Amino acid sequence: MNDATTNDTTTSDANAGDAGAGAGAEELPSEVTSMIGVSQYPETATFDVEYSYAYNTLAATQNGNPLFWDDAVADELTGGRIMPPTTLSLWMRPHFWEPGAHGEQVALKVHFDLKALFALPEAVMTDNTITFLEPVRPGDRISNSQILRSVSGPKTTKLGTGRFWVIDVEFRNQRDEVVGVESYTGFGYVRGTDGSAS
Repeated sequence: MNDATTNDTTTSDANAGDAGAGAGAEELPSEVTSMIGVSQYPETATFDVEYSYAYNTLAATQNGNPLFWDDAVADELTGGRIMPPTTLSLWMRPHFWEPGAHGEQVALKVHFDLKALFALPEAVMTDNTITFLEPVRPGDRISNSQILRSVSGPKTTKLGTGRFWVIDVEFRNQRDEVVGVESYTGFGYVRGTDGSAS
């Protein structure tokens, strides 16, 4: 299970191909350039991986793969139960509320930081790619951190004018093994005065 597999899902087509091209240093404020390539917001899930989350996902998607339902098959193929790989991002998504937390709990905080830094009120995710590495198993405790990879110069699309950015979320288990990396391409923007790009 050490071979990486990738699930690449494009959720919108707002000129996403420009997102990988980072802006020149003169185009970005120092608050942004200092974030690029730096691991931020390390968090560890407040509870262990539970297989009930797998059942909910499998039922919702009508996924009958015996690997996830039959202990004998799981023992033979993966040395025991593993979580469906597509549940990986569950472990970076906080509950809306929990004791001791202040304000609304959100995932992908770097994305919201960039919206605020550039004063971009609107945003969409234009691409999402997941690379699966070590399997996640029931009883694991998953941690994650966010890494800003690039920010584009100003771009104008049919949505409005703004910037693209790429953020990686790196997931590790309690043994500090990387279990997967989820990459998001976002586009933050201001709508044109007529509701579309100017």
